[in-house]
Amino acid sequence: MKLNRLPTLILFAMLLGLLAGTTAHHLAPDAAAAKSIAGHLSILTDVFLRMIKMIIGPLVFATLVSGIASMGDGKAVGRIGLKAMGWFVIASVTSLLLGLVMANLLTPGHGMNLPLPPADATSNLKTGALNLRDFVTHMFPKSIAEAMANNEILQIVVFSLFFGFALGAVKDGPGKPLLAAIDGLAKVMLKVTNYVMAFAPVGVFGAIAAVITAEGLGVLTVYAKLLGSLYLALALLWVALIFGGYLFLGRDVFRLLKTLRAPLMIGFATASSESAYPKVIDQLIRFGVKERITNFVLPLGYSFNLDGSIMYTSFAALFVAQVYGIELTLTQQITMLLVLLVTSKGIAGVPRASLVVVAAVLPMFGLPEAGILLVLGIDHVLDMGRTVTNVLGNAIATTVVAKSEGAIGAPVPEEADDTAEDGATDLAPVQVLASK
Repeated sequence: MKLNRLPTLILFAMLLGLLAGTTAHHLAPDAAAAKSIAGHLSILTDVFLRMIKMIIGPLVFATLVSGIASMGDGKAVGRIGLKAMGWFVIASVTSLLLGLVMANLLTPGHGMNLPLPPADATSNLKTGALNLRDFVTHMFPKSIAEAMANNEILQIVVFSLFFGFALGAVKDGPGKPLLAAIDGLAKVMLKVTNYVMAFAPVGVFGAIAAVITAEGLGVLTVYAKLLGSLYLALALLWVALIFGGYLFLGRDVFRLLKTLRAPLMIGFATASSESAYPKVIDQLIRFGVKERITNFVLPLGYSFNLDGSIMYTSFAALFVAQVYGIELTLTQQITMLLVLLVTSKGIAGVPRASLVVVAAVLPMFGLPEAGILLVLGIDHVLDMGRTVTNVLGNAIATTVVAKSEGAIGAPVPEEADDTAEDGATDLAPVQVLASK
């Protein structure tokens, strides 16, 4: 039986989690009991996410260093990096503009009649992490061991860039055995990824069941207008991203979507881009993207190209303004867009990144920071949509850059996805077909 069944298992786990969560919410005697049950259910998700975090650092390091060192010269790295950053900027501007336009058209904050937080309320979000000095200095690790231990993706990327360039300069001499070892490490980490992904349906079940147990389905009706408006805006962003991909990939963009079913569902259910990262690498290689492109562009995307999160920042800022009845002029909104464009590039590795950006920007335009408290109750549901969009945006960006470099080969045939007896996928065919 093929491991292609993983998307089906994840979908089944989501539906089962929805059913189990609804049942538990109704059977719980009070809110405290429901929260306690949700806490126990979330253990399944916590374990899965801890296993993901366990492999993220070594996986990013090994794949990025291998990708850079194998490119051969700095010109190729610079050219590919420039293409990637160009796509990221265009995607970010598109996301922000779409968020502003949809928030103005749909006005999700008007007429909600929700109780407003007191004037002295605070969101307790660490907005100080977004100042320019701290962001720039935080990019560079004091210790790669500390960066690995804390899963600081941006710091790991910076160290890997230096290490990859240095290794590429000596790869035909003393660095040859080290490059072979890192290539081997990348292959091993991909194999470990397969073992971890076997637990994805369990983690997905726990995530959905815990949220519904604690909040109930009723929370979706209270915030129905906000949820519907945001998800409609995200759907339009999907259309824009897919259209952009279609311009470069043609009809292959739809094959890419089919290939990405599993990581997209994992990202949606867990509301964690990290949880989908290892599977995105695997599926892009199966699609035919050469490893040297995937290993270089995807980590950069996870640091600088969070399309769903970026769109949400502009959408949420206008939502807060509408709830408080504060009208922002077109000039103020354009200024906000430019501010968000800059600050959103510093959110990699910041806890609750999108909310932190919004909370930091609100006071600049006379909006109370505490307004963000209005969406905290359903932030997990909102984050599910943001995350799956982030995953899609980075996968399309990586594939488009690969296409422009002529680095898309033959896809791995479905027959190569046969499940081994231990439930893991044999990645040997992947490594053969996705040669550098």
